[in-house]
Amino acid sequence: MTVQQILIAGPYRSGTDGDAEKIAANLQRLEQAALAVYQRGHLPVIGEWLALPLAAAAGSQQLGDEIGEAYLYPVAHRLIGRCQGIYRIEGASRGADKDIEVAHALGLKVYYRLEDIPDAG
Repeated sequence: MTVQQILIAGPYRSGTDGDAEKIAANLQRLEQAALAVYQRGHLPVIGEWLALPLAAAAGSQQLGDEIGEAYLYPVAHRLIGRCQGIYRIEGASRGADKDIEVAHALGLKVYYRLEDIPDAG
């Protein structure tokens, strides 16, 4: 099996009401999923890993401000175009659902269970 770059899609801000601890917990869930994908031999990526530093460099002052919003989803969608698949973890998220739509439009494989991701070991 060839190593795939796989975007991890799931809740980041969804369901948090802006609570920083809940957002951090969501990011930790995304990162745990990324670790599991890495352990299967692939290269996981999370859109926020790229979008948040770019937004900060552009002058974003807080999560959800106009500058940050100009980067968060567009960065993820550019990144999807460089991936071979997406792993959609559980949890309601309009952003992650949009990521899946983009992936389908590009003809990418979408995984909903870790065990469905082939082992590239």
